[in-house]
Amino acid sequence: MGGAMGKGDSPKKFWVAETKLEAKMVEAMQRRECQGCSMKSFNTIILKFPKIDESFRKCRAIFEQFDEDSNGTIDQEELKKCFSKLEISFSEEETNDLFEACDINDDLGMKFSEFIVLLCLVYLLKDDPAALHAKSRIGMPNLEATFETLVDTFVFLDKNKDGYVSKNEMVQAINETTSGERSSGRIAMKRFEEMDWDKNGMVNFKEFLFAFTRWVGIDEFEDEENA
Repeated sequence: MGGAMGKGDSPKKFWVAETKLEAKMVEAMQRRECQGCSMKSFNTIILKFPKIDESFRKCRAIFEQFDEDSNGTIDQEELKKCFSKLEISFSEEETNDLFEACDINDDLGMKFSEFIVLLCLVYLLKDDPAALHAKSRIGMPNLEATFETLVDTFVFLDKNKDGYVSKNEMVQAINETTSGERSSGRIAMKRFEEMDWDKNGMVNFKEFLFAFTRWVGIDEFEDEENA
């Protein structure tokens, strides 16, 4: 999700976004990080898992509404209709970039968990002060409150406010929560590895979201639906 010079926790000034969409995500996150964070510890977010899970599951009806052929995925044409109905005014290029970024299996269709990640990215990107109706976002207040919690969590983890979470930052965040526990380092490493899909030592907001849908059990929910 980005190119770095050097190994491991390289100096972040060398970190370069690989795609235009990633660059926009990082810029939007940095703008949001200037506003501060209400999250006090990693435990705070863990306690919110059940409520977040419930909020995600309520998205199922939206997903099914736009999955017109009922094949369990949303394709690019269905996504464009979805954006039109939700009054999300992204250009065709931006919509295609989002679709490609969230269709992680490259099967030309987004599963439910991928759709949730996409909506959360839309929520973040629509906070652009240049956007006309910046604060209206998606028009789903309950879901937007959940997305704001996820953005806030990322802000909490990203200690140096550069739009990425490093391994050291993850360790620091977990240690703040479980100071004195010998297992905290292992927990932090496991959580970080779950987020760092491309194993480049840095996590952007999209990678964080995909890990998060697994943490709250959305993938298992999909398996149950398909059983």
